[in-house]
Amino acid sequence: MTNPTYRLHVVLPIVALLSVAGPAVAQTVPAAIAECAAIATDVERLACYDKASGRAAAPSTPDKAPASETPPALAEKPAPAASGLRATPSLIDAAWGFEPGSNRYAIDLYNQNYLLFARYTDNLNTAPYAPLFAAAGQPENLDDTEAKFQLSFKMRLWTTDDRRWGVWAAYTQQSQWQVYNGDTSRPFRETNYMPELFVSYRPGIDLGGGFQWNLLNVGYNHQSNGRTDVLSRSWDRIIATFGFERENVAILAKAWYAFNYKEDNPGITDYYGYGSLTGIYKWRNHSFSLMARGNISKGKGAAELTWMSPRLLGPLRAYVQGFAGYGESLIDYNWNQNTIGFGVAINDAL
Repeated sequence: MTNPTYRLHVVLPIVALLSVAGPAVAQTVPAAIAECAAIATDVERLACYDKASGRAAAPSTPDKAPASETPPALAEKPAPAASGLRATPSLIDAAWGFEPGSNRYAIDLYNQNYLLFARYTDNLNTAPYAPLFAAAGQPENLDDTEAKFQLSFKMRLWTTDDRRWGVWAAYTQQSQWQVYNGDTSRPFRETNYMPELFVSYRPGIDLGGGFQWNLLNVGYNHQSNGRTDVLSRSWDRIIATFGFERENVAILAKAWYAFNYKEDNPGITDYYGYGSLTGIYKWRNHSFSLMARGNISKGKGAAELTWMSPRLLGPLRAYVQGFAGYGESLIDYNWNQNTIGFGVAINDAL
């Protein structure tokens, strides 16, 4: 059993201490705890409890602040677009691989790739073929309904790291095929071959009104039908292409200088002019385009209107093409006609 005298010696000093400090402790600690309980923030409330209980505060750490304390302006700020490109890829950027991460040596579609199962003309041009039919002793026999198709692709040969400059080679082939003309062994009435080599650049200039100047191509273009004698048609051009866009609208303006053409098709610039203007509009996966070209001083030119549906089967889309004027093909460069064709296509010009 504990010695009563020892207990008295221990308890009396404690009682005396509490008698002096008790009122302050009794009033201060509960009051401090009550104040701590009213603090809403977890970190500050815990620090208050530590202080009230006499516990040393934990050293601060470089841990991240709670998500709720992240400034909204920093949390919502979008990442800057690389190399001056917009956050949402444009029609031109996607078509010409201007995104910094695009394939350096890309092989891609170029002009429209399509097959018209039936293309009808209201004014069939038989004049260039008359000497051939006469030499063969046969009557002129060409159908006003034929098939028409075009194949076109481009390949990037060189580009800068930011993809804003590039060197491209391209090839386009367009054919008119008398596939329904069994009397003349279904010949290809006309085929045009067009290789190109050009330098491409993305200016990225804001023109106002939401329009951006995002494409400048300058290069050499040769076009011919690979024929000889009376059917031969060819010319060479230096072409500059300017591409402008605003959301789902794009405008492609071309200007050219023509040479090496006077022997095969003199006066071709009277009909084709010195440039063309093409507008492209995309709406709910439909694509519409309108091309116009000509020589205003000569009163001659042409227009082409196309429509392409959303995808129907794999990459294939329904396609309608209407043409009016001169030069649907090189053999028809000085021939005025209206044509309409129906078929399928893979892509438009962008």
